[in-house]
Amino acid sequence: MTDQPAGIGVDRRVVLFVAATASFLTPFMATSINIALPSIGREFHIDAVTLSWITTAYLLAAAMLLVPFGRVADIRGRRKVFLTGMVGYTAVSFLCTLSSSETMLIALRALQGATDAMIFGTATAIVTSVYPAEQRGRALGVVVASVYSGSALGPFVGGFLTQALGWRSIFWFTTLLGMLAVALTLWKMQGEWAESRGQKMDVIGSVLYGLGLLGVMYGFRMLPSLNGAWFIIGGAAVLALFVLRENRAAFPVLDMTLFRRNMVFALSNLSALINYAATYALSFLLSLYLQYIKGLSPRTAGLIMLAQPVMMAVFSPLAGRLSDRVEPRIVASAGMAMSAAGLFLTAFLNDQSPVATIVAILVLCGLGFALFSSPNTSAIMGSVPRRQYGVASATTGIMRLIGQMLSMGIAALIIALYVGEVEITPLQHPAFLLAFRAGFFLFAGLCCAGILASLARGNVHDAASEGTVQE
Repeated sequence: MTDQPAGIGVDRRVVLFVAATASFLTPFMATSINIALPSIGREFHIDAVTLSWITTAYLLAAAMLLVPFGRVADIRGRRKVFLTGMVGYTAVSFLCTLSSSETMLIALRALQGATDAMIFGTATAIVTSVYPAEQRGRALGVVVASVYSGSALGPFVGGFLTQALGWRSIFWFTTLLGMLAVALTLWKMQGEWAESRGQKMDVIGSVLYGLGLLGVMYGFRMLPSLNGAWFIIGGAAVLALFVLRENRAAFPVLDMTLFRRNMVFALSNLSALINYAATYALSFLLSLYLQYIKGLSPRTAGLIMLAQPVMMAVFSPLAGRLSDRVEPRIVASAGMAMSAAGLFLTAFLNDQSPVATIVAILVLCGLGFALFSSPNTSAIMGSVPRRQYGVASATTGIMRLIGQMLSMGIAALIIALYVGEVEITPLQHPAFLLAFRAGFFLFAGLCCAGILASLARGNVHDAASEGTVQE
């Protein structure tokens, strides 16, 4: 199988369809499993902090491996890595249906995150490889819309399956979707893309990166204990060694010059990190709020939470097309401002809040997410040369995953401080509402900081017209 230059001899629509199908799969699992967490907690008799590890283990493993797999994809071939990830993800989804304890489920979720790193480290890069710059925003908007469609259907389908067939049926459903994605990849996605073929893989750098990130994020989840602080310090020291090595490596796993010399790339990634850190825990906390505080069933909670991702799915392609004409920093910053407003309003929800108010807030948040994500991704991918698409794609994924882990870590820390590591019962509901409010005030503040980073990134269209980015 030979390398394909920028869409030559490749049916772009087929590649986009396959990438969009795969991009639908993992967010579907993420949002559907959030709806099922209370049911999992009741079956295994575990507290909310332990429940959060079912999500966090997945995110941590994906974050540790996403950048190395992005580099492997640039060297060995993006289709090859993508297909391996899809096969692995499908197999692990099936194994999750056999989980007999929370420990087994958390371990399998970590393995599932590792396979997801192969998918998200390559799908965006493949689409970017086959579409020219003037159509890139529109194509990426379709991919982002697929992500949000998965997020949209996740709460509804996950709530229905959990209530009707139990939480394991979510993994059965995902297994079938994975088999479809594998078949489509083998059948329809032809060609290969590996602009860095022949270069060496920095194995030592990859290990330092993974261990450093593990130390920092695991330590963050152990706070406020002293051991957590030591893990963070140790992890930060290892990450510092990673940066030093990458600055000297002939073929770095992560090119640090992208951050030092490319302001658009650096600040767009920072904006993504802050945005995900501020917004990801919304679905986790709101799922607990709707089922514990409001006393709703998983299916009803899923229907309510559908409002946010539906807005994201509908408006992401429009935002992508808009960013082909208007500077991405303007569109993305407006979206983040809407998200900040929605998060601030969420903090005022209580046990008497009407469903209409909750839906209206989710609509506002969903519109904000849509306006931010597609233009921001387009700005990142449009700011680097073609040979670095895999690493750039992986970097966008790592910002997403680290941001999501920080968001879940903040949520778990606040719950531990206000509620404690106990199973949530009606006795703990007042304390949970205090934690809920404190968390969303903090998340709204983070989002406001992200607006500044988004506005400061500079203009992408001007750089492209001046030929700053070399293909």
